[in-house]
Amino acid sequence: MQKRELISSGAKWENIVCYSRAVKVGNMIEISGTTAVEGDTIIGEENIFEQAVFIFNKIEKTLQQAGSCLEDVVRTRMYVTDIDQWEEVGKAHALFFKGINPATSMVEVSSLIDKRLLIEIEVTAVIGEK
Repeated sequence: MQKRELISSGAKWENIVCYSRAVKVGNMIEISGTTAVEGDTIIGEENIFEQAVFIFNKIEKTLQQAGSCLEDVVRTRMYVTDIDQWEEVGKAHALFFKGINPATSMVEVSSLIDKRLLIEIEVTAVIGEK
């Protein structure tokens, strides 16, 4: 059995819902759905590009905490509340993953946990699989 490492962001929701910001097992890291929330503040309200950039920066920090980096990302999943804004989301994704080109999905959902949130992103990374 490989060691299971739970990575926390310290968000109050982790204990309420019983989840981790990320889970690392062996050389694989799964990062939970990440939104543009910092404490009690929504970052980039009404701007999906700003929210996506904030989220990718947040994900990058979580990867570093797990001993990884963006180059290890093999899959991204993006849940958006308005698929018509796909180009803005794609532009943000390209800022972080140009040349890495992970497998990805972008799916429209009816809403996220807070109506001001426009996008939620999950990431899978495999350390050493560049």
